[in-house]
Amino acid sequence: MSMKKVFVSGCYDILHAGHITFFEDARALGDHLTVCFASDEVLKIAKGRVPSIPEDNKMLLISSLRCVDHVVKSSNLHPIFDFVDHLKTVKPDIVAVTEDDHHIKEKQDFFHKHGITLVILPKRTNYTPTSTTSILASIKNIVEVPLRVDFAGGWLDVPKFSRKGSYIVNCAITPKVSLQNWSYEQGGGLGGSAAYAILKIKNGTESELDLGVGWQDPAVIQETGLCVWRSGKLPIIEFKSNPDWLLGRMLIVWTGSKHNTPHLVSKKRDYQAIVCASMLAAEAVFSKDFKKMCQAVAMSYAVQLKEGMKELPIVSRARAKKYLGGGHGGYALYLFDSAKDRAFAVSRTEGSKVIEPYLDPYTG
Repeated sequence: MSMKKVFVSGCYDILHAGHITFFEDARALGDHLTVCFASDEVLKIAKGRVPSIPEDNKMLLISSLRCVDHVVKSSNLHPIFDFVDHLKTVKPDIVAVTEDDHHIKEKQDFFHKHGITLVILPKRTNYTPTSTTSILASIKNIVEVPLRVDFAGGWLDVPKFSRKGSYIVNCAITPKVSLQNWSYEQGGGLGGSAAYAILKIKNGTESELDLGVGWQDPAVIQETGLCVWRSGKLPIIEFKSNPDWLLGRMLIVWTGSKHNTPHLVSKKRDYQAIVCASMLAAEAVFSKDFKKMCQAVAMSYAVQLKEGMKELPIVSRARAKKYLGGGHGGYALYLFDSAKDRAFAVSRTEGSKVIEPYLDPYTG
């Protein structure tokens, strides 16, 4: 009787109970189990992060498991099919995947063409579920992060639009977000995609630049505080301030539609006016001058209107306003002289949400 061979593949960056039970259940399908783990290069492509432990460590750890008979690392540079060359030598009868595999359809088609049976295994529930991402988040203590508002200089953080001598001025805000609790609308222009990447333990700056947008979101989310950044290809901070002078003065209002920053990159806009607004906003931060900040925000809004954005609604007692992020939807920022004026506006404005500036006491 011939030996029935089973094959599984995955990142397996940090081994946990979910991996072990999957290997055990896969091994029970046959007589011999081969495990293929993602090489460092494939892990970077598939997960957008650097490896947690060296490849030789992973090889030794997985090999030491009683249910595993053979271990290999990626044979191909591909985020899904990084094991194709191994199939020629291992010649498995069965390939097993978990029920939450995001690429089951592609794998079904692929293995059917190669005469290999694909088995979808349910996940066991007799242990506390976890993941490599949650383990890394616990190690790095990244459970929640702030989002951000931008006052002026938006687009000057996109490398091809950067202007020497100009700035990007932004501020981290609360309430914070987590993977389990996201109290803002999606597509709001608050740096949500960067925050999500950071929570997933990815390089936020690389993630944003890969989307063709700028680096300001991950930069200020990780730095926190009220920040003045130099316009350029990568984030260099010029000045960081305690944003407590903005307490009680900020409100965001949902415009009713999402926006998608990557789709807006190529639009024509007045970059010289953006530069002027950025320099005024920087001066406002240096001197903690709220009046100047309102002027800079108003200048930024004027550029947005020239770009073709719809006029924002008038909100009672607001001193200045602008679309956040790439605009053309998402949230709008409104500034007020006092918390009392803001409270008055909140009571009369549908879709409004109170935010406050945030400075991490450990980085500030």
